[in-house]
Amino acid sequence: MAEHTVTVENTLQTLLNEKKYTTIRDILVTMNPADIAAVFSGVETEKLPLLFRLLPKELAAESFVEMESDEQEALIRGISDSELRQVMDELYVDDAVDIVEEMPANVVQRILAQSNPEMRKEINEILQYPENSAGSVMTTEYVKLTPKMTVGDAILRIRRTGVDKETIYTCYVLENRLLVGTVSVKSLLLAQNDLQAVETVMDTNLITVTTHTDQEEVARTMSKYNLLAIPVVDGDNRMVGIVTFDDAMDVIEEETTEDMEIMAGMTPSDKTYLRSSPLELFRHRIPWLSLLLISATFTGLILTNFEDKLSRMVCLTAFIPMLMDTGGNSGSQSSVTVIRALSLGELEFSDLGRVIWKEVRTAILCGLALAALCFAKIMVVDYLMLRTEDVTVTVALVVSLTMAVTVLCAKIVGCTLPMLAKKVGFDPAVMASPFITTIVDALSLLVYFGFATAMLEQLRTAL
Repeated sequence: MAEHTVTVENTLQTLLNEKKYTTIRDILVTMNPADIAAVFSGVETEKLPLLFRLLPKELAAESFVEMESDEQEALIRGISDSELRQVMDELYVDDAVDIVEEMPANVVQRILAQSNPEMRKEINEILQYPENSAGSVMTTEYVKLTPKMTVGDAILRIRRTGVDKETIYTCYVLENRLLVGTVSVKSLLLAQNDLQAVETVMDTNLITVTTHTDQEEVARTMSKYNLLAIPVVDGDNRMVGIVTFDDAMDVIEEETTEDMEIMAGMTPSDKTYLRSSPLELFRHRIPWLSLLLISATFTGLILTNFEDKLSRMVCLTAFIPMLMDTGGNSGSQSSVTVIRALSLGELEFSDLGRVIWKEVRTAILCGLALAALCFAKIMVVDYLMLRTEDVTVTVALVVSLTMAVTVLCAKIVGCTLPMLAKKVGFDPAVMASPFITTIVDALSLLVYFGFATAMLEQLRTAL
């Protein structure tokens, strides 16, 4: 797909230089809006308005929605007020809200000025809802029916008003603004006769979310029940909008990206990687790096405290990286598994005991297997092959026991911290790899030197 996009970009660039605008238009009208937006991203900013004007009005609006925010801003600055008004007239309210949220204040003023009064009112209403809530991602454009309306009248209303709605497959039956049922177009078309009341074919088993429901919870609910759209109601069960599946997919992508960035020890960014400058990447990465640098001080203090013992058992130093890496990896496995289960709604804080017990049993199996492998590695590689002078059976035993206990501690920490974080209101992803690795590193050293100290006399004899 990327190669195809580059080919189209080169073709358009050649046609632009030759001023063959009719040919360019013929190519663009055969393309999907998302593909047009991808092609536009590689075009020089000053040429965007020219290409945009070649598109039919509806296709132009759909392509505009798919473009990145900085390209949208550049395009808005390059087109006239009448052209901007035509674009706004073709946009759905939720798409218009998304655009407004990304634009600087002076551009927002111009967008609102060119929007019709009804859309301007709806945009302002949606912007009042909390960020990342159902209200902030919903659209107010849906088909409204009444219970007493006949099937024939309902189909007629869909024909008259559906062109301006984001989806018409599911219609919503309201009585005094209260949601009393839903009905699909399929049910209306397959009704026995057109004189049946809508209430006889509607579904009253309603699945709804409120305006303040977290957007991630909305997406999970839609996925669970395989919904194309989900109604959004206020505290009095009055219908205020719907969230459609395309918005849910955007939410899932956004939340997944955010979790991945947090788990990697970065502050989430709204921009794609290629659109982020080195300075922006620095600002997103340096806070966590600084925090982890400071937290790693504890590891240094532990090493300093046992420096005297290390000087008498230098061979133990060589195994510190292996123990710390294995502990960090073990903790990361547990934390990622638990964080994923939390994000999917599979786990609650009340499941903490069950999770710990499961991870303890898993850790015992993993720890014993890794300890045996570690012992064999030290005896075969370090003792027999490399013939390292200070490495003995006792040393191998100390390292192997530390390995087993470190894996146990790491998995308990890895499964516990994300659940505790969610309980107190933090994002569980904060407790992922970098943070847990730092904690486990310190624990592994304490366990290591604890075993080494306890067996010091035996080690001295062996050495």
